[in-house]
Amino acid sequence: MPPLDSTASGAPPERVLGTGQPITSTGGALFHAGEIFTSAELQAMRLEGLVRLVIGDSYLRSDFREDPAARSRSAVRSVPAPIRPRVALGRSTAAWIYGCAPPPALISLVTDHRRRTTALPPFTPAVMHQVALGPFDVNLVGGVSVTTPLRTALDIAVHGEERDAVPILRAIGRARELDCPLRLVEAALVNAPRVPGKSRALARLLAAQRPRYVRE
Repeated sequence: MPPLDSTASGAPPERVLGTGQPITSTGGALFHAGEIFTSAELQAMRLEGLVRLVIGDSYLRSDFREDPAARSRSAVRSVPAPIRPRVALGRSTAAWIYGCAPPPALISLVTDHRRRTTALPPFTPAVMHQVALGPFDVNLVGGVSVTTPLRTALDIAVHGEERDAVPILRAIGRARELDCPLRLVEAALVNAPRVPGKSRALARLLAAQRPRYVRE
């Protein structure tokens, strides 16, 4: 597979979610520490109720609604700029971007294992996963590469934390704007060859589709 930043890979489709309100860090609604305001200034503005924290050092004006574009543009700020074109936000981070999971403690990145990728510098609040990415596994959300809802659901089913996997899968399946029914995720997993932990992943998907599932 060509690199994510290669012209040979083609441009992934843009997924428009939320209000579509343009957000910039220069006079708009989204502010990143070190640009217009320092981290200390943004924290003070947060205490005054002018902004609220999205993730990392990114804040959203309090009179704007947080949407997937705001989350993706905030999350990618935790990734060193030279690496951003070569990775996609995935797993629990992608689920959070789609509004189906809580904010992640670490930003999850995925990159195709068939090409070279620079390692993350020390103390980067992110974790890199080298995976096989298909041509339809990544789309753009707010101009940022994010795994598609289908790929995200598959990754959560296989790799998600035990306590969170089923609730996240249910949220993805119920989000109409994502158009990702869990029966489609289940079919994709059944037909995928050589998936470690496939039985557990299928059990999670079946549990997520039960109408009376109660989180214990």
